[in-house]
Amino acid sequence: MLFLGALLAAAALLLSTPGIASASSNDDQDDGADLPYTIVVNVRSGGEAVEGATITVSGGGFEGEGTTDAAGRASIGVPDKEPVWTLELDKASLPSGVEAPEGFAFTQEATFGAGSSITKNFTLVAAERQTTSFWDQFLSRAVNGLNFGLMLALAAIGLSLVFGTTGLSNFAHGEMVTFGALMALLFSTGVGWSIWLAIPLAVILSAGFGYAMDAGLWRPLRRKGLGTVQLMIVSIGLSLALRYVYQMFVGGGTEQLPGAVTQTIPGLGPIRLSVTDLISMGISIVVIGAFAWWLMRTRIGRATRAVSDNPSLAAASGIDVDGVVRIVWVVAAGLAGLSGVLWAYFRPGIKWDMGTSILLLVFAAVTLGGLGTAFGALIGSIIVGLLVEVSTLWIPSDLKYVGALVVLIVILLFRPQGILGRRERIG
Repeated sequence: MLFLGALLAAAALLLSTPGIASASSNDDQDDGADLPYTIVVNVRSGGEAVEGATITVSGGGFEGEGTTDAAGRASIGVPDKEPVWTLELDKASLPSGVEAPEGFAFTQEATFGAGSSITKNFTLVAAERQTTSFWDQFLSRAVNGLNFGLMLALAAIGLSLVFGTTGLSNFAHGEMVTFGALMALLFSTGVGWSIWLAIPLAVILSAGFGYAMDAGLWRPLRRKGLGTVQLMIVSIGLSLALRYVYQMFVGGGTEQLPGAVTQTIPGLGPIRLSVTDLISMGISIVVIGAFAWWLMRTRIGRATRAVSDNPSLAAASGIDVDGVVRIVWVVAAGLAGLSGVLWAYFRPGIKWDMGTSILLLVFAAVTLGGLGTAFGALIGSIIVGLLVEVSTLWIPSDLKYVGALVVLIVILLFRPQGILGRRERIG
């Protein structure tokens, strides 16, 4: 697998040199331009320059005065560094309509450092604090949680299908998610094709990757009679191997897909959704709907449900179990690849271990919905997505994944089989 290395972003350094405005002074400061040290004062109100404000500088027996220009700046010369200079803004000199906030300090102290000039600022209008109500925040985060849950469902449905038909808890499923994002990056940024062409190609290659994994690894191991525990250990090793292969090609940085940063759609009230978020939700809903139709209405879909329910009975009924499992791997990998692309836009960014970062949430969604049930994985994913985003109203965002898992544990204490799972009798 070939991949172009991580792109380097160049940083631009913005330099600005403040111009020195002319200062008007009193008789004691007629020679202010010849004085060796300068105090520059900026006066602003609500982000706008205040012109015509008078500032007095005093200290060590010296007194100077300056008036701000159109840029709201005055430059006042002083004879030496040593005194602690006192700056006073003349309230009476403020233009009409400019007011100082309550408790505003019209006097400041200035001390020179190593340089020959210092700058002080008078900001007249206090910054207006914008607050958002609890329910506005709740609604905004709930919509983001729904978007995250739909994206999570694409990966969880595939993982649940694999578990239902093979009994394998595939810990390498996170790397299948990463694979889809990397392929989209390869075709869009590396090759230079349109992202709308790169995404379908990434999904197709992800499906092919799933086919290759089953044909080259999982089917031979199943035929040798390995148990689910041994297969799970193999999946853990495969996950580690793939993860560091990705790092070898991509590096440790974060790459962005084209269109990762888009403007917020106006007119949605407290809800903050970008065009990319809206497209992501639309794609997720359409793909999940198409998958549901395939699973419920097609012959292969019914065979898949039969194998998931009872593989031995399905084989006795004439269903090609190996063929169904192969199709399941292809579908699961394709859905995981698409989930990886959408996850890259949601994060945003592509990283070599991005799939691993949500693998635990994918397992949580599958377990919460009911092991082996595709529709249970969908419901579990939406619940987990909502919990992850909404929980940040009460807990730090760094702990939001932990909060979702704690709720999962609590729910499973009361319903171990999951939401749509069935109780099984042991013995």
